Amino acid sequence: MKRELPIEEANRLINHGPVVLVTSLYKDKTNIIPVAWITPVSISPMLIAVSIHRDSFSLDLIEKGEEYVVNIPTIELLDKVNFCGTHSGQRIDKFKETNFTPLKAHSVRPPLIAECIGHIECKVYDKQKFGDHKLFIGAVVSASVDEDKYDKYLKAFAKEAKTFHHLGGDYYITSGNLETTTLSVAG
Repeated sequence: MKRELPIEEANRLINHGPVVLVTSLYKDKTNIIPVAWITPVSISPMLIAVSIHRDSFSLDLIEKGEEYVVNIPTIELLDKVNFCGTHSGQRIDKFKETNFTPLKAHSVRPPLIAECIGHIECKVYDKQKFGDHKLFIGAVVSASVDEDKYDKYLKAFAKEAKTFHHLGGDYYITSGNLETTTLSVAG
């Protein structure tokens, strides 16, 4: 039997994509914001979209700086990620408060987070306001990953590369077992 969900909870059925840390920079201001609403948009060109709440300090930095970095944290960083999501970058320096190490990016100005296992550097390709969020579509200009955490795919099933996924509220799950299948397409 199915039960009706309140509309404001509908996103929780699909919300379990990986939590990422988006870094942004404008002039001398940097920020880190956790984002669970992220998706690939296109392969050619490679485009990735992040959805940022209208009241976020990061929205302003991405809007003005026109660049951002998607950093991929592991479950060991959950407390620091939670800190970044519950404190405003307008009042504190999240790099200092979390002891995250900023690294120079390859192609954009916002820094990478050294403690994360992967990084996707983006230049704003398009942006649209939708309700209380703004969707930034970023053209991927560089990507990097810890060599031992990647073999054509992120090794998110391995203990040292477990990503985590937000279900809503205070609930998270981690990446699990690797399942593979061979698909055959009927002609």
